[in-house]
Amino acid sequence: MRKIILYGIPNCDTVKKARTWLAEHGQDVEFHDFKKQGLTREILAAWLQQLDWEVLVNRKGTTWRKLSDERRAQIVDKASALELMLENTSVIKRPVLEGAGPLKVGFSSDAYERSFGDSPA
Repeated sequence: MRKIILYGIPNCDTVKKARTWLAEHGQDVEFHDFKKQGLTREILAAWLQQLDWEVLVNRKGTTWRKLSDERRAQIVDKASALELMLENTSVIKRPVLEGAGPLKVGFSSDAYERSFGDSPA
């Protein structure tokens, strides 16, 4: 069985919702706090093989808005997005769920139910 990992930061409301849903549905999921534990180039590159960079970079969030116009304008492809996410993990849309079917970004109870089933363990 493949290890399931939820990536995010513990104080993010969307991550909290995902963690609560997973716990209520008896899912054994490892939590990876990417503020404290960081993310490797390899992990981010693997995500970018599965998803478009525009899905992973949260351009609605505070971190993106705080970037200079010049810096935001430099983010135009996977390579530039990868460098930005390595520099500042807070720009990554959260949570990222890996190992339960296709990579999932954000939280949707419907999407999680499709991956895990909707009945509590």
